[in-house]
This record gives sequence, C-alpha cells and structure tokens, in this order.
Amino acid sequence: MSLGTGVVLGFVIGVSGSWLLATRKRRSSAHGAKENLTSPLLAGHSLTTPQLLAWIDAATQGWLILTPDLTIGYINSQAERLLQFSRNLLVRGLPLDEVLSVPELEESIFSVRHQQRPQRCEWEQQGIPLEAIVIPGSDEWLLVLLQNRQSLEAQQQQQERWVSDVAHELKTPLTALMLVSDRLEGAVSADDGVLVERLQKELRRLQLMVEDLLELSRLENILPREESNYSALNLEQIVEGAWNSIRPLADQRDVSLSINTHEPGPLLGDQRRLHRAVLNLLDNALRYSPYHGFVEVDILPSGGWWLLCVRDHGPGLSETDLSNMFQRFYRGDPSRARSNRSGSGLGLAIVQQIAVNHGGRVQARNHPEGGTSMELLLPKGPA
Repeated sequence: MSLGTGVVLGFVIGVSGSWLLATRKRRSSAHGAKENLTSPLLAGHSLTTPQLLAWIDAATQGWLILTPDLTIGYINSQAERLLQFSRNLLVRGLPLDEVLSVPELEESIFSVRHQQRPQRCEWEQQGIPLEAIVIPGSDEWLLVLLQNRQSLEAQQQQQERWVSDVAHELKTPLTALMLVSDRLEGAVSADDGVLVERLQKELRRLQLMVEDLLELSRLENILPREESNYSALNLEQIVEGAWNSIRPLADQRDVSLSINTHEPGPLLGDQRRLHRAVLNLLDNALRYSPYHGFVEVDILPSGGWWLLCVRDHGPGLSETDLSNMFQRFYRGDPSRARSNRSGSGLGLAIVQQIAVNHGGRVQARNHPEGGTSMELLLPKGPA
C-alpha cells in the first residue's frame, strides 16, 4: 500500500464515523444549522460536511462506509462505478446484502468483526477484477477501500520497474568501482592503503543501500496480508536461522543468543521476509551489545498474536532515537553503538514494512532492567 493510501485510510477512519454520527443527529434534530466536524486526527481544526464530502468524492479510490448493522452509510461515485451500480439506484441507506452479494467480501467483514484487524479480499465484478480492504473502526463501523486490481497492478509494476532500473544503473558502476578498488589495494603505499580501505567500506555501504532500497520498494508494493507466499512457520526456528547468519559477527565479540519460548504454536507468513525482519532485529541488537554479552529473545503468546521481543544489554536509546528509529535513513547516536559496522540506514524501516504486510507491527522501548527491547507483533496462524 502506498504512503498516500495509508494517509487516506487514517484520515477517513478518524473523520467518517464522526460525520455519519453527526449526520444522524442532524436528521433527528429540529434544528437545521450546519455543524462542523472535529476529528482527533485534526486537533485544532474543523472540517465541515461539504468539505468532507467533496474530499471523499474526489478520491481516486472507491470508499464505502458501513454502519454497525452493515447498512451503507456512505458510498462515493468511484465505488459505485467499480461495483457497477446503476446511476438510478440510490444505495445509500440500504443494507449491503440487498445490493451486493459477494461471499469473499462477506467473509472479510466477518473476519474483521472478530479479529479487529484489516482484511483483504478479491473477486470479479462482471468481469472486472476488484480488491477490497476492510478496515475496522470504532463502535463496529467499517471502512471498505475498493480498487481495480488491473489498474493497481499496473501502477505497482511501473513503480517496481523504475526502482529496479535505477538500482541496476547504480549497481553496475558500483561493481566496477569495487573491482578498481581491489586492484588499487595491492598497488598503493601503506598510507594510501588506508584511503583505499575507506573507499571499499563506503562502496560496500552503497551496495547494501541500493539492495535495501530495492527490497523496501518491493515490500511497499505488496498489499497487506498478501498470502500467496505464506506457509506454516515456527518463530523459534526463524530466530535460530537468522542468528546463524550473523553468528560469525557475534563470535568476534563473544556475544551469545538466549531464546525463551513460552508456548510453541502456529504462525502463517512469508518465510524469507520474516527471516529478513528477525535478522535485522538481531543484527541491530548485536550492534548495541557489549563484548561477552548476550542477546535475549522471548517468544510470547498475546491473545491472537505472537510477541517476539529482541533485547540487547547495551546502554539503551534516547527518546529521540526511539521515536525515529523506524524512519528511512535514520541513524541514532553512534556513541551508544558497541560496533563500528555501518548499515544502509534502512534495516528497521524494512522490519516495519514486513510487519505491516503481515498484519502486525513493531515497536521499540528501553527495558526497565537496561538495554533496548524491539517488539515484533504478528498474528497467529490457524491452529
């Protein structure tokens, strides 16, 4: 999902419920005065009903707002077009099942009501491939985002091709420069050798950055809960596999891994990308771990979720670092790190995007007994 869509989702969820409730109150009131709507997301600002309607109607996506009893509270013209409703059919205020019978959508609505997290579904509406993302709101209101899959896939493919082309154009000269630096290493004096070593280090960092940018672009073009590559997984095995990937770096500083699993259970996800997410979290913990220390991993059940906690025993992070560490290219206070290895600045942003794509989230906090704890929350798979 693109950043623009994410902003739209947050905005509409915060505003649409207030607008609909205000509309109902106005209909039952003897006074016809125009009211301003205020959303918690727009503190200090007001939004009138005409402004909200104009904004929703101008959106390129289809929007459908469902009341707690699954009546169509509002639908914009784009949604009516995608669902191929007749212009003469006034669907607002009608029960959804009277005007639309889509088992896939009904199943997603049922799942959202019970799991309280977004669900995605696909179907064909008279030959047009559609997708819907059903998002839970407060007091059982639901928001449905509708899009034409063909148009969306074309946009995603165009963006991925562009990023891929740029990455390829950058990779070629970087590879050539690495070859030149390797040749220079044995042909220069000891004093110049220090400069060549610095050059090689920066070139490797740029190569890593290009690869991570390409991966982040791919992740952002995956819709939430896209399960085509999902399989039954075991979190403990993913942690062990990721740690084996960085074990040589850990052995250099005599840092060990401690895993505490409180309850084994099912997890459904993309094995390769969850391995990458856990690897990045472990690598981050290793950077802040002291010599002869250890990285602590706890795997805990939390309702319908798995909580993976990765804790280092370093000095902890500042409030600024905690607030910004999942932003692209953000680099924390280097004096707190116990390793001089430099990354791309995208590792934790990739973790966050992988978590979102799996219907989960990631957060960081300073542990009360010292060090920093990274917490990855993922939905459980079917039992």
